[in-house]
Amino acid sequence: MTTLDLARVSDGLVSTALAVFALALVVYAVDAALARTRGVRARELVSPSGRAHPEVRPQVQATPGIGSLTRSGALLTLLGTAVVCLAVLARGLAAGRAPWGNMYEFGLTGSAAVAVAFLLYQRGRPVGRLSAWMVAAVLVLLGVSVTSLYTPVDDLVPVLNSRWLVVHVAAAITAGALFTVGALATVAHLVLQGRGRSRDDDHFAELAHTVHLVAFPIWTFAVIAGAVWAENAWGRYWGWDPKETWAFITWVFYAAHLHALSTAAWRRRAGYLAIAGFLAFLFNFFGVNLWIPGLHSYAGV
Repeated sequence: MTTLDLARVSDGLVSTALAVFALALVVYAVDAALARTRGVRARELVSPSGRAHPEVRPQVQATPGIGSLTRSGALLTLLGTAVVCLAVLARGLAAGRAPWGNMYEFGLTGSAAVAVAFLLYQRGRPVGRLSAWMVAAVLVLLGVSVTSLYTPVDDLVPVLNSRWLVVHVAAAITAGALFTVGALATVAHLVLQGRGRSRDDDHFAELAHTVHLVAFPIWTFAVIAGAVWAENAWGRYWGWDPKETWAFITWVFYAAHLHALSTAAWRRRAGYLAIAGFLAFLFNFFGVNLWIPGLHSYAGV
């Protein structure tokens, strides 16, 4: 296959992944609607004394498609993840290098990384409606990458033609994928905390904490690797370039989040620091690359 053929294969796989993830989201939405209907019916069959009538259990079990829809959504999510990973592989083969040399490729690989990170974590663990939100997040990132960031396969600019492209950017993508999963879990935790649903709240808080504990050292390594790369490329480790600055701001927010979790007075508000860190990470990717000129502008669209 020629480079052009491989690039077309990658583009076709991305379109397929978008369709599969969109179908998975629809299935999850129908599943949620049926589950809500089932809950309403069950409550309607409870007597004023608080005791359920004998027909409650048959009514609940008779609601069609609940379990099968959940499984179908999970299978579609798995299929979409496999397809987008193949799209990343085909893009890398077409380019003859690591497939994250520009914003489109970063977004494409990041979408795959988010999906893989979530699937690896949810094995054997209850995640509830978080699966639908993960699929939605992947759809948004993949859709924005295709519609607004797409760049044809091309050679790297000289400064990016370095082994540090693999090390530094791969670490940033991995940490970013984990930050995304952590942000979804944190939002779920904060919402359920506000509703007083302590059991589910504790589960999502544990998920967010675990993910952030893994992501933070990876992001720390990415920042350090970027500084080493900057010294090789520009003769200085740190120059407060906009991307460097926002990478550091992201690091500070997540460091403060993890510290707050170990401080009793701040524990209930620690989630807001994690959300702020994720917003800083997103701004570093979108805002800095698109709107703020700097030494990293070559990585734009």
